[in-house]
Amino acid sequence: MARNKPSSTLRILSRCVLLNMLAGLLIAAPAAALDGNEILLRVDRNLQPESYEMYRKLINIEPDGSKKEYVLYTVKKGREKMVALFLAPASEKGRATLRLGENMWLYIPSVGRPIRITSLQSVVGGVFNNSDILRLDYSAEYEAAVDDETEENYILACTAKTASVAYDRLKMTVEKKAMVPLTIECYAASGMLIKTLYYKKIKDFGDNLVRPSVLETDSPLYKGYKSVMLYAKVTSKKLADEVFTLNYLPRVNELR
Repeated sequence: MARNKPSSTLRILSRCVLLNMLAGLLIAAPAAALDGNEILLRVDRNLQPESYEMYRKLINIEPDGSKKEYVLYTVKKGREKMVALFLAPASEKGRATLRLGENMWLYIPSVGRPIRITSLQSVVGGVFNNSDILRLDYSAEYEAAVDDETEENYILACTAKTASVAYDRLKMTVEKKAMVPLTIECYAASGMLIKTLYYKKIKDFGDNLVRPSVLETDSPLYKGYKSVMLYAKVTSKKLADEVFTLNYLPRVNELR
């Protein structure tokens, strides 16, 4: 005897059940998690365009409350090229710093030639060092892994790619929504905490750049001292490679 074929209604119901099961599996499957280096790359692009110009004010605050302020015009191209020009105070006007990878120079008009400086020195004093002031992309200097995660933040453990980097390790708390840092603890190879960076006051700078407009730092090595960096303007700008050479340092003001 021939078997009865399933009705068309039954076949349709069976297909619906199967499709619903597949849809449920797809919804239940977790999205591919970002790894630490991917997060760090996003942080870099959210903090600054690939090539840009920027105006900043640096404020060093002493234990007695006295302050010293500097105004800098800065340009950066790619992952390893940055120049900063001092606009104020008058005593510093015309000085310029150049960073190419881990190599740094300071140009002083009265001296007339660039002088080599290091990442751990500071051309302005205070808690910020030259590596902080001439900050390259974090992903250019560090390998990152997700050390912990909360509903709102990633905690990244960042390890220096080379021994020439200013800080051997970073512990970076990244806000998931904006994908920008909230705090960064900076450690020496010995494990000693050198300083903590605090990113504050997220601001829309235009051209899809929404990032913290204030960076503060303190250090257990400089008790009572504090330094603040205020970002007034960050704008995408195309720059020639010539700008990032020792010979161009006396002419950086021409870019403004």
